[in-house]
Amino acid sequence: MTKTLSAKRWITMLLLMALHAIPFSTATAMPVTPVTSDTLSIARTMLLNGEIIVALSHLENGVTGVRGDVYIAAPPEIVWAVITDYDNHKNFVPNVLDSGIISDNGNEKVMFEKGKSGMFIFNKTVTVNMRVWGEKPRRLNFEQITGDFKVYRGEWLLMVSPPDKGTFLTYKAEVKPDFFAPGFAVRNVQKKECPLMLSAMKKRAESSLTLAKKTP
Repeated sequence: MTKTLSAKRWITMLLLMALHAIPFSTATAMPVTPVTSDTLSIARTMLLNGEIIVALSHLENGVTGVRGDVYIAAPPEIVWAVITDYDNHKNFVPNVLDSGIISDNGNEKVMFEKGKSGMFIFNKTVTVNMRVWGEKPRRLNFEQITGDFKVYRGEWLLMVSPPDKGTFLTYKAEVKPDFFAPGFAVRNVQKKECPLMLSAMKKRAESSLTLAKKTP
């Protein structure tokens, strides 16, 4: 049975669709609405003003789809370096307790992260070993090899923003825990943690750019 989207959620999804002109995978029926240049302009303006846009979707077999967008005032090369600084994620990404590279063959790496996830009044510690690969500095794919998820995969997309050479960063993931967790709880966790993660990436990249400019 379909449900009517709230106005706020519908506007958010439209804005995200406009950013990269791709459809969301969602079980909720949506009317066919053209993506206009005005919609695109609104979305970019929101991001340039410092907002982080996050949308969640219901996928098949109990999988939660997550998408987040943020603007970072640093070029893609610096943003890429921050995302792939796996040994130091524990030092600047909220709720990451430990992280690092397990193996590196150049084109593909295996890394691990151990994180704390808040669900209801409990805290759950989850660990994931992931294969990561991509096209520097435009796209980075990740997929769980072993860990506490039945499904954990996605990608980072980096798009340069002329004329200031900043970066529109998109995070997309499909998530399903390998332990009991109601769908609404998983969505609540992602709704809370995705903006924190994107904000941390933004702060780290912009700080790195400032430091690089000060270094002779």
